[in-house]
Amino acid sequence: MAYDYDLFVIGAGSGGVRASRIAAGYGARVGICEDYRVGGTCVIRGCVPKKLLVYGSKFAHEFEDSLAYGWVRGEVTHSWATLRDNVQKEVDRLNAVYIRLLDGPGVKIHMGRGRLMDRHTIQVGSETITADKILVCTGGRPEVPPIPGHEFAITSNEAFHLPDPLPKRITIVGGGYIAVEFAGIFNGLGCHVDLVIRRDRVLRGFDEECRTFVHEALAHSGIKMRTETQIGRIVADPNGQAGGKAPFQVHTQLGGMFETDLVMYATGRVPNTQGIGLEKAGVQLDKAGAIAVDEWSKTTADNIWAVGDVTDRIALTPVALMEGHCFADTVFGNMPRKPDHRDVPSAVFCQPELANVGLTEEEARIRLGELRVFTSAFTPMKYTVSGRKQRSFMKLIVEAATDKVVGAHMVGDDAAELIQGLAIAIKAGATKAQFDATVGIHPTAGEEFVTMRTARVEEPAKKAAAE
Repeated sequence: MAYDYDLFVIGAGSGGVRASRIAAGYGARVGICEDYRVGGTCVIRGCVPKKLLVYGSKFAHEFEDSLAYGWVRGEVTHSWATLRDNVQKEVDRLNAVYIRLLDGPGVKIHMGRGRLMDRHTIQVGSETITADKILVCTGGRPEVPPIPGHEFAITSNEAFHLPDPLPKRITIVGGGYIAVEFAGIFNGLGCHVDLVIRRDRVLRGFDEECRTFVHEALAHSGIKMRTETQIGRIVADPNGQAGGKAPFQVHTQLGGMFETDLVMYATGRVPNTQGIGLEKAGVQLDKAGAIAVDEWSKTTADNIWAVGDVTDRIALTPVALMEGHCFADTVFGNMPRKPDHRDVPSAVFCQPELANVGLTEEEARIRLGELRVFTSAFTPMKYTVSGRKQRSFMKLIVEAATDKVVGAHMVGDDAAELIQGLAIAIKAGATKAQFDATVGIHPTAGEEFVTMRTARVEEPAKKAAAE
């Protein structure tokens, strides 16, 4: 049978765009569809615009710190409309860049939601398209629990387009990376922020010491940390702002209540698998509702693959890029290679920033034998003059038997930039002796990673529990 395309990709996010253009570069006839904007969540309403908002929110602290360095200034005000609109201009530019990336190698873009009709047929709007091979890259979507009043809440999708001026009081529900990043953004822009967390601390799954360090820093910054709290319902105040009251009353499950001007849910994202016809093509989901794939990213249908957040392996943009590239090399480039999900670095652009690579201490104690754990907490040089009460924390986890550094963690300014460099060393299997033999750059925060000499010894978790 003659198909319209050798490859058709559903979803023009980071993974889909990478796979499409690489496959087309190998000579494949490639089509792709997108129902929103080319570029995906990261570029359009995720990592990129969010980090630009982080930059914008940090200037308040920079202005405060500048006084101790001799800068004299008058009153400074902030325009949310200016920041919001300039960020969207950059998003528009990147959207155009991604379109050109597809146009260059000849990938045909079909605007509309793609839905599988069978293993070789895709419906996009009124078009019916056939393809020999199909790649699903539909990503994830924010989820809001169906509590009474959930319709009054927004998600991160809408947060980039809020009207001017910003609400005075914003409630963010969630303790993950999206929640803490937006808490820092809105707090820095002058909003009163309530962060509602189901557990006792933010950032479940990250290293425990780092979690505690970030949590305490967020509280110190002025964010109201409502821990071990769950929202029962959201009620619109009938008096609203006209009566001098907040538009919403937030009721907790234990009977508490507080008022706010805006509720934003950031309790997680789920794989975007609904309504795209997977069942018609024989593509099975796993227990978490993600597309089940093997080590080559192949689904349960012989001619269909999936990469990125829709597979719920590691939900990070660079991982989706890696998976998409591996797929194209394997299937169209005659260069079989599997995506490597070991030692993937990541960052949370909260304030202060957190970044890590490798194992947490808790993971290492379960998987490995005896550990040596090195930590350092200090006030960065910049703040010794300004007096800002913000500290940094660094941590190296070393397997005692091999001297290999199996985890590096940092909380503080430029953590992501520093950990990206260390990720190369850890990926290469560097030892603590090699870290120690490296001369530091002085004065920097980064030199701490090569000057930590005092360790605490940790027994394996199972052995410690038995004793």
